[in-house]
Amino acid sequence: MNKTITYRKASENDIDYLLDLRTKTMNPHYTDSNLPTDKETTLQRILYQFDKAHIILLNNEPAGLLKISRAEDKTEVLQLQIDPKQQGKGLGKTILTGILKEASAEGKTVSLSVLKTNKAQNLYKSLGFKIVNEDDYSFFMEFQGGFESLSHL
Repeated sequence: MNKTITYRKASENDIDYLLDLRTKTMNPHYTDSNLPTDKETTLQRILYQFDKAHIILLNNEPAGLLKISRAEDKTEVLQLQIDPKQQGKGLGKTILTGILKEASAEGKTVSLSVLKTNKAQNLYKSLGFKIVNEDDYSFFMEFQGGFESLSHL
């Protein structure tokens, strides 16, 4: 992928973009899971820990959302959404690989959750994430491998 990936902090001006992105990327999974997809619920999900939200830019054009929380011992990927026009091109894998390498270099665990109806879990498993818990709707996954386990990426 010969494209430049950068990030900028999300702002209130991005809410319409994020509503559209989340509707396109997540509502099918929420529907399949019998979870609410109304605009108010979608907006609440967008605003959840909004201070940690970053717009993913691909060649300076919005291509998705990364919401990430970095603590001393752990990095949590709160939300990762890639615009459907950019899916399947390695963008999510590139972003996650960067996060995993950074966290591994710092000796941190990386965690995320994924709806059981979302095929993105296959990407996470291929990167070395393991299911550590689950509830009715989601798998909770962690990457605990060191830098050496990323050599295949």
